[in-house]
Amino acid sequence: MEKRKIITVEATIKAPVEKVWNYWSAPKHIVQWNNASDDWHTPRAENDLRTGGKFFSRMEAKDGSSGFDFSGVYD
Repeated sequence: MEKRKIITVEATIKAPVEKVWNYWSAPKHIVQWNNASDDWHTPRAENDLRTGGKFFSRMEAKDGSSGFDFSGVYD
C-alpha cells in the first residue's frame, strides 16, 4: 500500500482575507493565475468548495501543442 502524501502550501499576502479568498477560489480568477509559465494558460476552471465538491482546471500550452485536465474532490 502506498503511503498518502500531504502537501502544505502557505503564503502571506497583504490584502483583505475576503479579496484573497475570492481571487484564490473563484473560477473567473483561477483562469488568470493558474499557469506553470507564460506559454501555458488555463482556459477553463470550475471549483465547488463544499465537502464532496469537485474542482477542475484545463491547462494547455498556448501554442496548442499539449494540454491536460486537473481535477479532484474535496474531502
